[in-house]
Formats: sequence, C-alpha cells, structure tokens
Amino acid sequence: MLKAKLFQTNPNPLQLNIECIPGELHALVGPSGSGKTTALRTIAGLNNPEAGKIECDGKLWFEANELNGVTTLLSPAERSCGFLFQQYALFPHLTALENVCIPLHNSMHDLAQRKVLAEQWLDHMGIAELANRMPSQLSGGQQQRVALARALARSPKILLLDEPFSAIDAPTRQGLYKTLAELRKDLNIPILLVTHDLREADLLADRITVIDKGVGLQTAPPQVLFERPRNSRVAELVGISNKFEGIFTAGKLSWSGCQHFFDVVDKGKIPPNTPVAWVIPADGLSLHNEANKSTINASVEQISTLGQIAVIQLRTVEGSHVITWEASAAEVKRLCLEAGKNTHLEIDGGKIHIMPLRPINDPRRFTN
Repeated sequence: MLKAKLFQTNPNPLQLNIECIPGELHALVGPSGSGKTTALRTIAGLNNPEAGKIECDGKLWFEANELNGVTTLLSPAERSCGFLFQQYALFPHLTALENVCIPLHNSMHDLAQRKVLAEQWLDHMGIAELANRMPSQLSGGQQQRVALARALARSPKILLLDEPFSAIDAPTRQGLYKTLAELRKDLNIPILLVTHDLREADLLADRITVIDKGVGLQTAPPQVLFERPRNSRVAELVGISNKFEGIFTAGKLSWSGCQHFFDVVDKGKIPPNTPVAWVIPADGLSLHNEANKSTINASVEQISTLGQIAVIQLRTVEGSHVITWEASAAEVKRLCLEAGKNTHLEIDGGKIHIMPLRPINDPRRFTN
C-alpha cells in the first residue's frame, strides 16, 4: 500500500494526501500546472518536499517535519518505483531488449539472465518480435510498450504513469488500456496515473483525486466524483456542464432567476438562505411534450447527433439558463424535438447535489 502525505510551498506548492492499495489504479487529474506530475516525481524521490511522509509496502521512503527536518530519505534507486514517462525516455542507441535490461543491471549481474527476463517482459507486452529493433524503428505505441516493460522489469512496489497515453492515437491507446487492465490483475501493486483526460480517468481508475494549484480538492470513485463533487471548483474541473447557482433553505432550493423550487435533501450542514452551487446528473433530467406542475418551460436551442446519441442544448424561459440533455435518437424522434421548438423540462430534485459556492480565489474551496 502507498501512503503519501506531501507538503511544500516552493517552487511548486503541494498539499496532498494520497493512498493507493495494491491492485488499485488511482488517477490524479487537474489543469496544467496543478501539481500532478510534481506529486509523482516527489513519490519517486526526484523531488523532496519540505514536510510529509511517504510509505510503500510497509517501508518508510521519506519523512520530514518542521521541527526535525528530513529524518528519512531513500534515494530514487532505493524506492523501487516503476516510472513511465509521457515521452517514453528510451535510450535511442539501444535496442528494445537492451532498454528493458537497463534497470536490471544492479539486481542481476548475469547478462544472460537479464536478457531472459527482459524478453519475458517484452512478450508480456506483445512485442517479443521487436526485441532487436532500435526505438527509431518502433511506432509510438510500440515504444510505449517497451517503456512499460522497462518500468516493470525489476518488479517495482509501485507503478507511476505520467500521462502515458497522451502522445498516441486512439486505436493504439485502446490497446494499451487493455494491456494495462490485464497487467493490474497480475501485478497487484498500487498504480498512480496522471492524466488530463477525464474520460480516461473514468474508464481506468478505481479512485480519482482532483488537484488544483497543488492542493487535493477531492478523492472519490469516478461515479461519486462526477455526481457529487465536493464544491463548485471541483465541479468545474471535472467538466460538469449542468452546474447552476441558487439559494438553499430548509430543504428548498431556488434556481437563480426562476420561480421554481426543488425539494432537495441535505445533511444539515448548510445554513438557511445560503447561496449554493448545484449540479444535476443526466439521469435526473427528462423532457415532456405536455406541461405539468413539476416541469419548467424551455426551448430547444441546438441538437447535435453523434451516432445513436443526441446532445440537446436547452434554454429555460425563466432565468435563461442553458442546460444539456443527452438522449437516444429514438427519444428525440418520439418527442419531436427540433431547434426552436418549445418543450417541458423536468428536474428530479432527489438527484440534485448541492455544494458550497466558492470563488476560484477563495482558499475555503479546498476544505468544504
């Protein structure tokens, strides 16, 4: 198990608490410059934080505090990390096999043994026949497989992946997703993945940590994160399109500019008459041809069809709020939806998630 509690102020601020159990894939997401890669480099020992503690597989890798300074500091070589970089970092003058042999030099003195193990890892990656090729003779996906074989060759205690799929095409990426999923079953080690692709994080990760300006804002399974973000900044960073503002009082939520109120369940943490942000998942929305006491009048602004799925952009008559709804092409046809047509929107208050409204520069957004 990995436990990393990191704190530093300069040059790249960090305030993170990350845990990852064996067999789990934990994704770190956030905007460029948010500290995702810095977190990986710090765990690997390439950076040293001002304070904190890093433990992996029951062994203390790093510990420091303000009172005593650094008390434990293992070198990167001692930390047993497999690190897969975004740009592969293969040695251009070495073959694929020789690249995979590199991390085995210190643990295996017999060259023949190193080659046998390296060949086994290339076979695991499905590229055994490419062992004698130079990196320049390999495609991007093949280079990435060689780099992954090299990262795993010395049986690391943790695998760190720094945007490993960002530079390859979609079909190749899908193949590597499958390879990674198969490896997880056999490796049974913590895996940390840095990615800017939320779909990728949703597809691969057991848990996701959202990072902003070096601070971990929320850690949760993908479904929880996308449906119940901790605050409005998290909702913004994970790309929730249907995010709005209102006033919450004793189970009643208003929608800015609308006369409509929603019955919303809260844990009792929000005081009366508090401005809040709120989000609604796709399954909390429905459209109707006829109005009723629960519906809100809206007009269809745009319909974008993607195969059998249609993305409909609506605008409410009251408040002029833009809301996005996804439906099957058959549902669009059943409702006779077309741009410019009026319709009736129903929002399920039981699926509304409310959260504190924090401006981007308000430090309280990190804790509430």
